[in-house]
Amino acid sequence: MHVTTEQAETLILAAGGRETELDAAITDIGAKAVASLAAEELVFRGRLPSNKTLVHVQLDMLHDKETFTYTISVRAGEPVTLAEGKHDEAIFLLEFELAILVRSLYGAPREHSATAHRKRLLVERPTAKALYEGPLRGDWYSVGRAVDTVLSGCTAGPADLGELSVRHGTDKWGTWHWYTPHYERHLRGMRGEPVRILEIGIGGYNNPDLGGWSLKMWKAFFPRGLVTGLDVFAKHGLDEPRIRTVQGDQTDPGFLTSFGEQNGPFDVIVDDGSHVNEHIRTSFEALFRFVRPGGFYIIEDMWTAYCEKFGGSESAVSPPTTSVGMLQSLLDKLHYQERPGETGDGIAEQVVGVHVYHNIAFIEKGLNAEGGIAPSVSRFFESSPSTPQ
Repeated sequence: MHVTTEQAETLILAAGGRETELDAAITDIGAKAVASLAAEELVFRGRLPSNKTLVHVQLDMLHDKETFTYTISVRAGEPVTLAEGKHDEAIFLLEFELAILVRSLYGAPREHSATAHRKRLLVERPTAKALYEGPLRGDWYSVGRAVDTVLSGCTAGPADLGELSVRHGTDKWGTWHWYTPHYERHLRGMRGEPVRILEIGIGGYNNPDLGGWSLKMWKAFFPRGLVTGLDVFAKHGLDEPRIRTVQGDQTDPGFLTSFGEQNGPFDVIVDDGSHVNEHIRTSFEALFRFVRPGGFYIIEDMWTAYCEKFGGSESAVSPPTTSVGMLQSLLDKLHYQERPGETGDGIAEQVVGVHVYHNIAFIEKGLNAEGGIAPSVSRFFESSPSTPQ
């Protein structure tokens, strides 16, 4: 049994509440399925391994007299792997109460305790003892480093988004683009919240199992978040409990509206889709309404505003048909209350900030109702009387 996206969201919310709520959620979803999810999450979040010798770590999760066992295999330069059941060569045991591990993974951020788990060497097993007295004798630090890699999944502090971008293979930092510091600036306040993120454009073209690098980056950056990817190609091979993919066309306003009604609202929407200027405008006009107040609609790769192949223009001042021209018009919408008699449209009344950087823009959602400058303030320049000489 696998945990669905809806069940994952229920578990995340319960992990931030009372113990009784979390226990009820685990029971409703199924302890075995929750244990599988927790083990996968622990491995996904862990630091890159640094131990030279291969080490197998046994993970036991206890719940209501049941024990769910997994083996985590760790060695530098190789992906950390997870397998259900025991391994004869497991040298170290980590034991958690399932509810405590789930709260460590999905609960509100807090100081982590060194006593949240039990641990011991498994040298009573003949095969493990042989390893302990053989290959590991001269490399005992490998055991500690492997265990640290596993535990870092629930004890390490938040990783830098640039590091996560590189680790998961996106181009948002260090290659073509330099976006992650801007993302950190605007989104770090949401990092500990159960946010919902949508990214348009999954990558990998028409291969259903390829792409999703940014989706995994967001999953890692928002440990309590649910990530949705929208792409013109089917990408269901990338689906997992905290990542879901939807096939659809960002050029179709009707589809986008229906999609938003069924899957929204979102705290963050990122347009990293076709980058065609008309598509950017269509997507924003359809989906901005599905951003929660306090959230952001983000447009990447605005260089296409100056590229004719993408419907852009090389002119010094961008026309309104481009993404940059649309942002310029949003500045006027942001200040609609300063024009006497002006009433804002649905977008103007909800844009409270437009933050633009090189090739990326953050449009902030809220209630734009502060009012204009007071009527008592003259709108006409009146020169003061000249001072007698």
